Amino acid sequence: MGARSGRKLTQRTHLPAGRRIYAIGDVHGRADLLAMLQRRIAADLERHPIADPLLICLGDYVDRGPDSAGVLDLLLGEAPAGMKRIALLGNHEELMLRFLVDDSAGPVWFANGGDATLESYGVDALDSYDRARRQFERLFPARHRAFLESLPISHSEGDYFFAHAGVRPGTALGDQRREDLLWIRGEFLRSEADHGKVVVHGHSIAAEPESRPNRIGIDTGAYASGRLTCLVLEGEKRRFFVT
Repeated sequence: MGARSGRKLTQRTHLPAGRRIYAIGDVHGRADLLAMLQRRIAADLERHPIADPLLICLGDYVDRGPDSAGVLDLLLGEAPAGMKRIALLGNHEELMLRFLVDDSAGPVWFANGGDATLESYGVDALDSYDRARRQFERLFPARHRAFLESLPISHSEGDYFFAHAGVRPGTALGDQRREDLLWIRGEFLRSEADHGKVVVHGHSIAAEPESRPNRIGIDTGAYASGRLTCLVLEGEKRRFFVT
């Protein structure tokens, strides 16, 4: 579906009957909050069963918080109530993967909380970038690396489009650049245009979830605030869980 930049949205959005989506925002090393939210989702499904539930995680699982390794273990485990789970790539996972093959990526990654990720794997983050990278390459579990290297960067369901950061206004969803899906902020956040679907995203922190006609932002800064957000979509309804 193409973008229709310049026209404000007024139509309703929905998912097909029988489908419910739980979308989780930026976790950033808070395995404790992710475990708590997954239990909340399982309880919600037990109280309100539905034929076809789906969990979508919007990326930025690592960095800043204390237990990035624990977050990846949780994402590699069974999803709540055995439902299907789609995990998208975030810009922090991209920075981490760059560092694994090139220690010149260290200064940017460390400035964005990569040192906390290294410590969660038992790597001395105070060592030189080169020695830290070689130590990390040795200690980083192959299954964690394979998981991160397999992550898609977007997903579409009904009238919703899911991506870590957002989309470039005026560009069709199918033509979006990887860099924008992972990194965009201002132009996307300020836009009131119809992007073709409602964009569900993380990446840009707000004190509360932002539910707007053309986008829903659910990064509530969990690593510092202790508030990890889950958006629940079903039919034409939107609701939120927050830890």
